Amino acid sequence: MNRLSTSWGAYDLTRFPEDPRDQLRAWSAADAYLLRHLAGEEGEEGKQGEPGGVATAVDLGGTVAVVGDRWGALTTALAGHARVPVQITDSFLAQQATRANLARAGHAPDAARLLTTRDTPPARIDVLLVRVPKSLALLEDQLHRLTPALHEGTVIVGTGMVTEIHTSTLELFERLVGPTRTSLARQKARLIFSTPDPARTPGPAPWPRTYALPADSGAGAGLTVVNHAGIFCADRLDIGTRFFLKHLPRARGGAHVVDLGCGNGVLGTAASVADPDATVTFIDESFQAVASAEATFRANAAEDAKAHFVAGDALAAVPPGTVDLVLNNPPFHSHQATTGATAWRMFSGARAALRPGGELWVIGNRHLGYHVKLRKLFGNARVVASDPKFVVLRAVKGNR
Repeated sequence: MNRLSTSWGAYDLTRFPEDPRDQLRAWSAADAYLLRHLAGEEGEEGKQGEPGGVATAVDLGGTVAVVGDRWGALTTALAGHARVPVQITDSFLAQQATRANLARAGHAPDAARLLTTRDTPPARIDVLLVRVPKSLALLEDQLHRLTPALHEGTVIVGTGMVTEIHTSTLELFERLVGPTRTSLARQKARLIFSTPDPARTPGPAPWPRTYALPADSGAGAGLTVVNHAGIFCADRLDIGTRFFLKHLPRARGGAHVVDLGCGNGVLGTAASVADPDATVTFIDESFQAVASAEATFRANAAEDAKAHFVAGDALAAVPPGTVDLVLNNPPFHSHQATTGATAWRMFSGARAALRPGGELWVIGNRHLGYHVKLRKLFGNARVVASDPKFVVLRAVKGNR
């Protein structure tokens, strides 16, 4: 747990799932910079650092929308000072962290309205706050969706670390919203100021995007892939998944298969097409990913194929001992931080969810050493296939 101090108060914040050993903070200098600006502690400065006028607090009496709040720091701080701030997030984990942080701060459950990127946004937005995401495509998609709710008086402020704000980021705000400038950097963070231009016409939204897998894609050959904004490799199959598809196990008839960290769902869809009697559960913490997986599945699977689509925390929602096969391509980043915590949670969750004799199949970069984790958890890990970059591993749950 770590404390964020603001002029409105101090907040003890955690990520989700909460882990006392986790050294990563639940807020950043970018969050703190934005909150200081909203409270009137920071003036608007131009690109060259010239003072932009007297610092004044932003009026938070209207509808305040917070986009991309990573662990709920912004929403939690605003809950007592804005009229029911609306958080819009693509992350199930961020949404759960926000609920926990709001409760810890003493706020009622209805102190903020929590929406996903797949929900209908507010019809009118008076203050739009944007925590710049890692994915430029996700930012583009959200600005397309939110632009109709803006008006001439809408205050728009983005925030991010200096390394997260690029020329392309500013060009996107400029093209979809209106005139855009940045602040000076503070503690390696920067603010973005945009002024709504009613003459701007964003045009048709470019998402989702669809493409077909080529004949050399193993079990995925010929499948149609649907990607919503923010999903990895929007226009082509990434090389790791391509390698995995060439060595994908064939599920036994009627098996329960889990595509864990499903992304666009191509692994689980390939498993369903190969075995129409299988039941496939697609799980990802990204709401955009789950929507992509469902669209990919519907575009390829048999009409009576069985599937479930879950936005959640790894396998936490799956009953123990109910799964025959888990397919997993675990991430090793949490936003900008490199961490093995997510992979470990996925592997340990898979062991609990599998039936005796059930199998976990994992692909990863060779240097990540997943075989060590798997042997510690399962007591075994066999290399199914490898190349200079990737390795496919198989772990089997024993009867003990």
